[in-house]
Amino acid sequence: MTTLSSHPAPRTGAGRRALLLVLAGNMLIDALEVSVVLVALPAMERDLGLSTQGGQWVMSGFAAGFAALLLLGPRLVARWGRRTVYLAALPVFVAASVAGGLTDQAGVLIATRVVKGMCAALTAPTGLAIISTAYRPGAEQRRAVSVYSLFGAAGFTAGLLCSGALTELSWRWIPVFPAPVALLLLAAGFRLIPRDTAPTPAAPLAATVARLVRNGPFRRSAVCAATLNGTYLGLMMLFVHLLHDQWGWDSRRTALALLPACLPLALALPLAGRMVARFGTERLIRAGSCAAALGCATALLTGRPGTYATGVLPALLLVEAGFVLSFAALNLQATAGVPAGHRAFAVPVYQTAVQLGAVLALPVTAVALDAGPRGALAFLTALSATGALVACAVRTPGAGAAR
Repeated sequence: MTTLSSHPAPRTGAGRRALLLVLAGNMLIDALEVSVVLVALPAMERDLGLSTQGGQWVMSGFAAGFAALLLLGPRLVARWGRRTVYLAALPVFVAASVAGGLTDQAGVLIATRVVKGMCAALTAPTGLAIISTAYRPGAEQRRAVSVYSLFGAAGFTAGLLCSGALTELSWRWIPVFPAPVALLLLAAGFRLIPRDTAPTPAAPLAATVARLVRNGPFRRSAVCAATLNGTYLGLMMLFVHLLHDQWGWDSRRTALALLPACLPLALALPLAGRMVARFGTERLIRAGSCAAALGCATALLTGRPGTYATGVLPALLLVEAGFVLSFAALNLQATAGVPAGHRAFAVPVYQTAVQLGAVLALPVTAVALDAGPRGALAFLTALSATGALVACAVRTPGAGAAR
């Protein structure tokens, strides 16, 4: 039985566009948080007395918080409703943002990053779930999902550029500046986000996860996505320290140097559906995984980079090509073979695996980086090669066909 809502989904086109702007805007700042500290890491490490190993937790702390709450999120939503969970996460995000900018203690900064990751674990998938019920199935819903996904892809690029600009002033602006935006989204969300129908019981967690792990296409997609994400963020962190610590580049120049590793995905995302329809998920996943491995191997075999054009740019472009080719394909293959009744839970399990890729890869990369870039590159090459082997080892029946 459902209940009537005092905040129904917007009926007018303007109301639905405003709701989408709120949801997509929040997705942008969630994605922005992944990259916004990247260029600022050397400054944070210097001011807070952190080593490279300690500084990586500013990045991986967000991923850890995201992964920690993703599986619990659907149960909270089932108990309290999408609107309540979504709106409750935003003020916590604002408080953590302000605390992160004011603290002089590394442990507190890392803790705020964990909390912000937990908030993103609630708002990002819940926003997509709101879209699934607030917009009419078909073309309208597909357009809304496309806009939502595009804002997410653009968020990483926006975070990188903001990090480059704000670090020149003070890295303390970086944790704080998303807070006013989140407050505006919160105020608009109270007016626009519809209430749920009656909460529904959540599926048993352990049994559902076990069923998904036994699903071959889902398992392979999760492993490939985790290795790709870990490789990507590890390589970006490595190059930030190389460009800043060894080449003496300032934060603006470093941010611009990393744009080839994120801007192409934002530009190519509107074409992702056509790519999958033409080539199929399996071919794209194989090509993307191999491109990422080739990028890391190229950087490793090149040796100590002499110039940006020959020593850094090729690896950035190849690893980004891995995302352009396989991002949408991995998402689709992860859920394609999952029964309809379990797909809503498959998405957070898959996203948990993606975040765990960063949580596991970044600390190892930082430890290896202390011994020199080649050790870190050797690890990232092995990690990306593992993803490529998993992608190429087993053929999923029907996955290579166009969909």
